[in-house]
Amino acid sequence: MLNNIGPMGFLVIAVVVLVLFGRGKVSGLMGEVGKGISSFKKGINDGKKELEDDSAAVAKDVTPEEEKVKDEA
Repeated sequence: MLNNIGPMGFLVIAVVVLVLFGRGKVSGLMGEVGKGISSFKKGINDGKKELEDDSAAVAKDVTPEEEKVKDEA
């Protein structure tokens, strides 16, 4: 069914939605969708940063003990 909708079909659907809901409702809805997408991206980036911080904290220190003692002195 959706395979047969062309550019004119999308234009007709957009006009019908605009007439039914009005310009204010549609623009408000699109603003909320934009805020949701921004929030989602921010959450993804925060999650990646948290995972990178955790993996860096768990990274194993392979420096030989002799060099660790030299660095401390």
